[in-house]
Amino acid sequence: MRRRQLLRLLACSLAAPAAVVRAGAPAFPRALPVPGGVARIRLGAAEDAPRAHLGAQRVLVVRDGGEWIALVGIALATKPGSKLRVEAQRADGKVARFAVAVGRKAYATQHLKVAPAQVELSPEDLARYERERAHMAEVLKTFTETPPAALAMLQPAPGTRSSSFGLRRYFNGQPRNPHSGMDIAAPEGTPVIAAGAGRVLDIGDYFFSGNQIVLDHGEGLLTLYAHLSGIDARVGEDVAAGEPIGKVGATGRATGPHLHFSVYLNTVAVDPALFLPA
Repeated sequence: MRRRQLLRLLACSLAAPAAVVRAGAPAFPRALPVPGGVARIRLGAAEDAPRAHLGAQRVLVVRDGGEWIALVGIALATKPGSKLRVEAQRADGKVARFAVAVGRKAYATQHLKVAPAQVELSPEDLARYERERAHMAEVLKTFTETPPAALAMLQPAPGTRSSSFGLRRYFNGQPRNPHSGMDIAAPEGTPVIAAGAGRVLDIGDYFFSGNQIVLDHGEGLLTLYAHLSGIDARVGEDVAAGEPIGKVGATGRATGPHLHFSVYLNTVAVDPALFLPA
């Protein structure tokens, strides 16, 4: 308990610089309707928030002055030129339909030649990965009705941000899933803070991402912090923006100490840079 109180005091000491960062940050994520981006859809004025869906998945709806806006995460696998179709149901039962054209964005690719043993998982490791993948799919479906306290986020660790979101690697000619987050270079043991106020949704030791924390910020907005050397939070605990939740490490499959930071909207990974100050 004493350790936890000390961490909260440290979070308070970080409040002033955090407030400065937030003051210069956008109130909303930067709109970028491309694969891995965020679409902003104006739903119109109403007294109560409409319930918006992309297919079967609820999407984040926030008020902007006198109207409501849907913020929709676009999956990296979405084909450029296709259209997102969002439905919004008002409190009176009326349904409005919206279509957003998905633009094109070229992400980097990387071709690597490695030993076959580094590409192919053993049956035991593959079974573990499949269990963890199924569990994370359920975690990412979380949608709580309480809206986020804020949409502008703090950088969760000091250091250089990579532009590796969306990077697709090819190992010995075999494609792998695109990189679903931003890597932040920092020494092992560097404190990691919550990018925004939220509740600790999931903690675990995963095959690829190592020690990992997922925070629920409300209405399908989640953040993920991976490769941690230490975790200073508990599942179900409420944390403040800027509060320490762990330490940078190199756990899981990592070539060196860094923080992998992901942002999810309506279950899909979107570019974290859209939520951070430029």
